[in-house]
Amino acid sequence: MTDKQPQTRLDARYSDETATAKPWSEAEKLLSEAELFWISTVRPDGRPHVTPLPAVWSRGALHFCTGPEERKARNLAANPHLVLTTGTNLWDEGYDLVVEGEAERITDEARLRELADAWETKYGPFWHFDVADGAFQHGAGHAYVFSVAPRTVFGFGKGEPFSQTRWRFTMED
Repeated sequence: MTDKQPQTRLDARYSDETATAKPWSEAEKLLSEAELFWISTVRPDGRPHVTPLPAVWSRGALHFCTGPEERKARNLAANPHLVLTTGTNLWDEGYDLVVEGEAERITDEARLRELADAWETKYGPFWHFDVADGAFQHGAGHAYVFSVAPRTVFGFGKGEPFSQTRWRFTMED
């Protein structure tokens, strides 16, 4: 997880002349408030897999959960690189965010309890989880919890002015 401030850059090639780079604090707020994300992973044979899921922003990272037998968990076991996206499906209003990073499984039970509380606070009692054996427990099933500290985040401002901002947390891109 990262607490450092990213390098921020407006990409003039894809931005209106009057556009300015959105501060990271505003992008972080959008990540925190977003209810639905789309996760993109890669199957072992190289084919992509995309599916929606809820996620929680905490301590500078996005967190999501999935059953160990689900396709995304199986994909992440072979390749932890992923993309999480959120925003609107409108052309000329809103702001879309694309988070690139690597999934790390969280097994620390104290941290899992914090995240379980965060899920219920954000999404309501339907999303109540107990914690046991390094996973969320829900009814008869269990779910692995993953953390994704962003490496690079892209922000797409839609409408006047259109913009593209990049926040880079690492120089490896």
